[in-house]
Amino acid sequence: MATWTPDPSFYPSPRMAMQAPSERLAYVAMLNVGGGPDALGVVDVDPSSASYGRLLRRVDMPNVGDELHHFGWNACSSALCPYAPHPHVERRYLIVPGLRSSRIHILDTKPDPASPRIVKVIEPEELAARANYSRPHTLHCGPEGIYVSALGNGKGDGGGPGGVFLMDHDTFEVLGQWEIDRGPQFLAYDVWWHLGQDTLITSEWGTPDMIEDGLNPELLLGAKYGHQVHFWDLRKRRHRQTIDLGPEYQLALELRPAHDPTKAHGFMNAVVNLSDLSSSIWLWHRETGGNGDGRWAMRKVIDIPAEPADPDLLPPMLKGFKAVPPLVTDIDLSLDDRWLYVSCWGTGEMRRYDVSDPFQPRLTSSVRLGGIVGRSRHPGRDADGGDLNGGPQMVEVSRDGKRVYFTNSLYRSWDDQFYPDGIKSWMVKLDADSDGGLTIDERFFLRFDDEFRGHQIRLEGGDASSDSYCYP
Repeated sequence: MATWTPDPSFYPSPRMAMQAPSERLAYVAMLNVGGGPDALGVVDVDPSSASYGRLLRRVDMPNVGDELHHFGWNACSSALCPYAPHPHVERRYLIVPGLRSSRIHILDTKPDPASPRIVKVIEPEELAARANYSRPHTLHCGPEGIYVSALGNGKGDGGGPGGVFLMDHDTFEVLGQWEIDRGPQFLAYDVWWHLGQDTLITSEWGTPDMIEDGLNPELLLGAKYGHQVHFWDLRKRRHRQTIDLGPEYQLALELRPAHDPTKAHGFMNAVVNLSDLSSSIWLWHRETGGNGDGRWAMRKVIDIPAEPADPDLLPPMLKGFKAVPPLVTDIDLSLDDRWLYVSCWGTGEMRRYDVSDPFQPRLTSSVRLGGIVGRSRHPGRDADGGDLNGGPQMVEVSRDGKRVYFTNSLYRSWDDQFYPDGIKSWMVKLDADSDGGLTIDERFFLRFDDEFRGHQIRLEGGDASSDSYCYP
């Protein structure tokens, strides 16, 4: 008699997930800037392999102009949660949205994880008709389905409101808009949750017409980009609370909640402070005990200053400021909730903080690669490689916390503003010591072909930003 068992890559708790086998493959969203279709790349990350650090395969999308951005799995460890459990789904399909096209691609990673294949494409008309949204941005697998944030409405006019919709994780049908009552929320960006706190959280970037042609200096200086964080009742799907960082803190982006479901806190990055071009990291937490009776609060726990720079070395947008901003555009939290990684895309720095005490983060190490001015080199790169441009951007951490991967492209129109010489795209790996140190892996330097730029990374079997857990 056959017995159904959960996917072996599902773990009840983050502690158990940290004991999982090491990843052998990474999947990377690849933006095509040469006129062809975007692609999903498969990268060998097995140090014992003869092809370590190389692109094994490229799966081209069927259309041009998608701008692949953030993608994820159809199912993950949240399928083991005690409410709405789906223990017999598989972590098998990658859901890959096009941020500019509003298409959603479904790729099957079986039978060969190194050779994923497209099995379904959801067209923008279906998304608009079923959920009244466009520009899908970030997705997370939940106990009962796939949650996807979207930046725009379904009218195709580049406006809002943006929000969240659900997809079925078996059929991949768009089920519809998630919100029953959105309250004052209008701008959208990231979405994540505390399953044990019955709380969903969303952040803000801008509507499509605010971001697709690049960072608009008039909107930025007018403090029109997102600077609020929204807290929702997860089961009732209703807006409960808004926290405003202040209009000077522009671009409230990545949400990284604690993985331990008994902890009611998380981290978010604000890209730029209009007063001094600094970036900041914010902590959200319960004002009272974690039993659900307290409102949420936020406080700034990290400031990263801009660095003075020769105006002749700066892109036109920054010359008048005589400084290079850190431009923190991504963060990631290790599964043990101890280490926070912070990507400074402007200065070319990857920072590692000890957040054992989340209210008092402590910087333990950093490395520099690329940067608007620094152009720091990779120690293992070929001698003819020269300086690097771009900087640490999308960062992903392995389940055991020992390996950190990142790429250097943000978003095509924004790349071209801050790196007008053109992003030459790469992917690198760092080794993370248990004492807080970081070392660049000299053997791992993947240089993408000139027409492609690497963005988000997903690791085989899961990673530090793919799963949520219901058991401590």
